[in-house]
Amino acid sequence: MSLEGLLKNEKKRVVIIGAGAAGMSCAATLAQHPEKFDVTIVERMSFCGGQATTIPLDKSKFGADWMNDGVQGGSPAFQHTLHFFKKYGHEAQEVKLQVAFGKGEDSFWTNVFPSNLVENYSGDIKKFGRVLKIIKWGMPIIGLIPIRIMLRMFFFTPDFGDKMVYPLIALFLGTGNQTANVCCAILERLFDDPNLKLWDYDPSTLLPNLPRMVTFPHLQTFYADWAEDLKSKGVTIRLSTEVTRIVSRSSKFGITLETRSFDPDPRDRAKGHYTGPPATTDTFDDMVLCILADDAKKLLGKTASWRERFVLGGAKFYDDITITHTDSAYFSKVYETSFDEKLAAKPHSKEQEDQLAFAKGEAKGSGGEPGGYRPMYYTHSYEQDPKKIEMSFDCTNYQHQFRQENKEQTGEDAPPIPYERHIFQSIFLNKENEDMWTWKDIDEEKVIERKWWHQLGHRWQHYVRVVPGMMFIQGKRRCWFAGSWTLVNMHELACVSGIAAAYRLGADYIPFEDFAEDFFKKYLLISHGVIYKSGKKRQ
Repeated sequence: MSLEGLLKNEKKRVVIIGAGAAGMSCAATLAQHPEKFDVTIVERMSFCGGQATTIPLDKSKFGADWMNDGVQGGSPAFQHTLHFFKKYGHEAQEVKLQVAFGKGEDSFWTNVFPSNLVENYSGDIKKFGRVLKIIKWGMPIIGLIPIRIMLRMFFFTPDFGDKMVYPLIALFLGTGNQTANVCCAILERLFDDPNLKLWDYDPSTLLPNLPRMVTFPHLQTFYADWAEDLKSKGVTIRLSTEVTRIVSRSSKFGITLETRSFDPDPRDRAKGHYTGPPATTDTFDDMVLCILADDAKKLLGKTASWRERFVLGGAKFYDDITITHTDSAYFSKVYETSFDEKLAAKPHSKEQEDQLAFAKGEAKGSGGEPGGYRPMYYTHSYEQDPKKIEMSFDCTNYQHQFRQENKEQTGEDAPPIPYERHIFQSIFLNKENEDMWTWKDIDEEKVIERKWWHQLGHRWQHYVRVVPGMMFIQGKRRCWFAGSWTLVNMHELACVSGIAAAYRLGADYIPFEDFAEDFFKKYLLISHGVIYKSGKKRQ
């Protein structure tokens, strides 16, 4: 804002590019101060939510009339995400997570019951816990070493990495086929950092038995409710609008940009076409780029500084495709979808005996959940390159609405929805590896939807160049950056990054929970180089 504007007590005009979790969180935080900010969101898609989308279904066929796509759930530690849900009357639902890795007796393992693979690598699993401590105390030097090098440094069995470590990290962090190049710091944080970890390290099985996770509510409805609330608070939301060019940037005169109406392809975000009149020009005091790093670099164009080009250019993205389908035969061919005695190891404790009884459906879980081996997450490694995987979800087993609708229709002790009516999502990573994908085995007549994504690869270079470099480009010439790519690919991280950008612009962070406040404080220091001072009134 100009000096003249400040003297007149004018509002600061802020434009937010991108209406995903980061953009919406930023707008919501700024909207707490209508006397200080005039906020505009510009989004090229026809809806808010970014990758958090929802697919309509035929309830008579599948047992529910919707399923979330792109973002499905997360950790109970995602306090900012859960706080936004509750604010608009939506609730995440708890689920006990079942996971299945690999296919066949030599490659399969699960967190549901004792398996031969886990027993074979029990020594590596115990050593893994000791190495996590070494990584923690060897920060930052050891933390920057890629996982593949760390596994060799500490003499882990090669198959332990290929069959257990890489699939585990790839599945839950979304690191895909770049997992071997992920730095050790992320691996250690995944198990140890209370703000980021998804589960506790188990010295006997690596992944604990049935950890607690949450599945998200109807995300399309949630984001629509959120958008309506922001509009009621004076936020302008311009959907189906693309920023075509940053005309100028300066600390004195702010941001001038061109926008144009855009008709996006909902199945491929990189495609679409312009509609309506030629581009129009708008000027703002500040801009928050809540888009992917490579898109931000491209959009800034000639206005980007050398630091911005260096930092943003360090983020590497890959094109993946998600196929939503009902091909249960394909799924059973690629994954271990049902309990088989040959896959189970001999139990060595009462706890393992109980796990086997649960997997067979002969007993309920410790929390009273119905027994039965019903995995939600799966991975498949390629024989020609075991460090690369494809992964899938059994959405019927995972997302809560299928279970809830089934209970309402058939009673509390309702049997599971028949397997042939399940909905699956198979995710094929990095288009450059398309020759290895098994997607051609999926029956075309059973495909519900195909959708391409542009996903971050969490390479070790990302944590040497991008993450530590963010604080040096935030706020320069009125431009701020937010998005999960600034640290690690999680919905919660996107929310916190948007809140942090708003905080730097002058909005308040209103604490509501100690754990969430601590996460915000840490992110603000890492990505903005700013020490957060608490003391605001708690909600």
